[in-house]
Amino acid sequence: MTAIDLALGILVLLSAVLLLWPFLFYPLILRLLPERPVTRGAGATPTASLLFCSYNEAGALPAKIANLRALKAQHRGLEILAFDDGSADGTGALLAEAGDLLTLVSGPGRSGKAHGMKLLAARATGDVLIFTDANVLLDEDAIVALLPYYADPDVGGVLGSLRYGGADSSASASIGALYWRIEEHLKDLESRTGNVMGADGSIFSIRRALYPTFPDSVLDDLTVSMSVVFAGKRLIKAKDVIAREMMVARREDEYRRKVRIAARSWHTHAHLRPQLHRMSALDRFKYASRKIVRWFGGLWIALGAVSALVLAWRIAPVAAIALGAMGLGLLGLGLAARRGPLAGIVDMLLAYVATLKGVLLAMKGQTFTTWAPAKSRD
Repeated sequence: MTAIDLALGILVLLSAVLLLWPFLFYPLILRLLPERPVTRGAGATPTASLLFCSYNEAGALPAKIANLRALKAQHRGLEILAFDDGSADGTGALLAEAGDLLTLVSGPGRSGKAHGMKLLAARATGDVLIFTDANVLLDEDAIVALLPYYADPDVGGVLGSLRYGGADSSASASIGALYWRIEEHLKDLESRTGNVMGADGSIFSIRRALYPTFPDSVLDDLTVSMSVVFAGKRLIKAKDVIAREMMVARREDEYRRKVRIAARSWHTHAHLRPQLHRMSALDRFKYASRKIVRWFGGLWIALGAVSALVLAWRIAPVAAIALGAMGLGLLGLGLAARRGPLAGIVDMLLAYVATLKGVLLAMKGQTFTTWAPAKSRD
């Protein structure tokens, strides 16, 4: 074996390790770290405000409003605030009709979720701010289960646990559900060992005093939740605080969503970089393992595939050509399919491509301030 062949083999191995790092090696390392328990006390319960933004969510709002009434019945002191981002489907009217339940803040037009959440947070009066999405339903005891975690003075933020429905509706939904099951497991392990590295918008909370200032171009869920870590408090995950959401069924919807989220994540990373450098060594390791390595997964796949093909060509050119042709053929079949293992593998590859595309667009300065709900969510 020549030095070039050895280098190509190392690149293939390194690419595989980097691709698997967030899902295999990283959680194994987390399991070896000591546990940091949380004191969940009785005492005085803090007041709470529940915040969510909506845009063209008329189809989801009847169930959402019924869910909010159930939450309010369990925790009567709960303050609920909603932001309508210039909806054109009657979302604002449906929220206004629930004026006995919630306070509606209407935007002048499309201004984006980050802007809307900042407006709601400025009006909220609760000691704890609870963030969720318009298409997410919370278990009736979610608020009651969440607030006792704040009896521990070291806790500055609490994430809930997300359960997805509709995973069998398509290959895209199935892969998405698998991804989120892994994501939830990683958050559990991170919480057990100290801090979770950021929240998504389905269900998380922070102490109101820790709410930061930030530009509208960033991912507000990540920015707001990481402010807890930067303040020296713990950001933990609660397994008994449950949120439920339907998976995106169409491949095209999921691809656009991942591009947008990845671009906003990279802008958020750039915004948070000075504070990230001041985190503990363990938290920096967690952040790099769960965020940065994963954002470039598409690059690791491309690097590994090209290195493997070049190595195969150097060993047996005919075999390399056959391998490349077979790969392209399987890719074409997977793109045409909507169900089955091959479609699932292609959806996984597209997720990596979409994430890398979003990061590269953000690096070139493109921003995604507004959003639209996926039409294929059942």
